[in-house]
Amino acid sequence: MVKDADTGALKAFDFNQLVKGIPELKLLDCSIETVSFEHPIDSSTMQIEDWEKMAEIIASQYTKYDGFVILHGSDTMSYSASALSFMLENLEKPVVFTGSQLPIGDLRTDAKENLITAIQVASLQENGKPIIKEVCLYFEYKLYRGNRTTKISAEHFNAFTSPNFPELAESGVHLKVNQEALFVGEKSLPLKVNKSFDDHVFILKLFPGINQHVVRSVLQIPDLRGVVLETYGAGNAPLHDWFINELKQAIDKGLYIVNVTQCSGGSVIMGTYETSTKLKELGLISGGDITTEAAITKLMYLLGQNIEKQEFKTVFETSLRGEISEIN
Repeated sequence: MVKDADTGALKAFDFNQLVKGIPELKLLDCSIETVSFEHPIDSSTMQIEDWEKMAEIIASQYTKYDGFVILHGSDTMSYSASALSFMLENLEKPVVFTGSQLPIGDLRTDAKENLITAIQVASLQENGKPIIKEVCLYFEYKLYRGNRTTKISAEHFNAFTSPNFPELAESGVHLKVNQEALFVGEKSLPLKVNKSFDDHVFILKLFPGINQHVVRSVLQIPDLRGVVLETYGAGNAPLHDWFINELKQAIDKGLYIVNVTQCSGGSVIMGTYETSTKLKELGLISGGDITTEAAITKLMYLLGQNIEKQEFKTVFETSLRGEISEIN
């Protein structure tokens, strides 16, 4: 967004005026072309079809450019970065999400630095080949793996964090790339765009006092196929008979339930405590150290792939794009 200097109102940025608005871009050793949605949207209204549009644009221009930068509202940026990591299979070029906490016309905006460095990251090469080969997110001097991020602040410039995975690069006087953290996928395979996402999913967050009627109402939503269950600590949940029975009935009917932690960092390790042993026995899928944003988008993605029921748990618990650490 850009702020009108006279009225103070926020409006969509005209990307045709990109270089005019940020003359520093001329100093970058790359050429830049832009594409805008015909009707820009607030990121809080993001839908699967919007992810599809982004993926289609990248796929259609994939051989023409060395890297891609997506300017996106911060509210749902981690969801979109996670979704595109699953949509863009065999990616061998950088796709960098970035945005800002203040509009580009604001006196103290963080938009310029974020945009300039994101473009620089997208153009990084070694021996004529991209250094970054994954979907990532750049914000406030840090480059993160996109599907490892979560938004932690609505008012600070360091709005994002990657609680369970190190940053891919850090921007200072020099741009330092953490080579060991970079994703390495299958080489020499053509880009594949996976657009079959299933939105019959739900995120259920546990809290002290949650009752059977609420849990049953969620688990019995018509056509519901998957639930991300946000549990306590290392994957713990109430031991009430009614709670365990509701989960069992839902799983027996074919519902996939993924156990993720509510904590900002750490991992689900079912079986560590008695309160999670029951969940493990029921056959809940372990989310390990995956973020909620990556868990729900991965669930949408896998449900759209028509994976056999007996294989679904194994596939979810396996790292596909570096979104989850190995589960023991």
